Amino acid sequence: MLDLAPAGARLVFSCDRHITRDGKDVYALELRAFVAVFGVLAGPARFADPRDRAEACCRVFVGYTCWTVVRGSGPEEGESRGPPAWSRHVGDPVLADDITRRVDFALFRAEAITDDEPVHEAPAIVGCRTPVARAHAGRP
Repeated sequence: MLDLAPAGARLVFSCDRHITRDGKDVYALELRAFVAVFGVLAGPARFADPRDRAEACCRVFVGYTCWTVVRGSGPEEGESRGPPAWSRHVGDPVLADDITRRVDFALFRAEAITDDEPVHEAPAIVGCRTPVARAHAGRP
């Protein structure tokens, strides 16, 4: 995609939260262990190797085009609840609930095509109506 995209193209990618852009993310021990073990087991089989995803994102991060890499949370089915809350770093308290409606994840990615705020960002998202996200937004 990066090699074929025309100059100035808006590219929006999605990935898991284990990807880091600047090394300032804080991951739970369970996630770090899962990624390490899964990488060892899945890598040789060429089945969803998390190291491949990390390498792909590293290439995006140094690209010169207008990119956004949306880092998802646990998916949930159901109708839209509104635009997800997001943070630049995993480990931010607003992300603690780790759940986003699939439709809201898709809407966030679609809106990132025209929204300049997440350009050259790797926002980690969470549903806007999760208890922690509401508390951080000052909403009941």
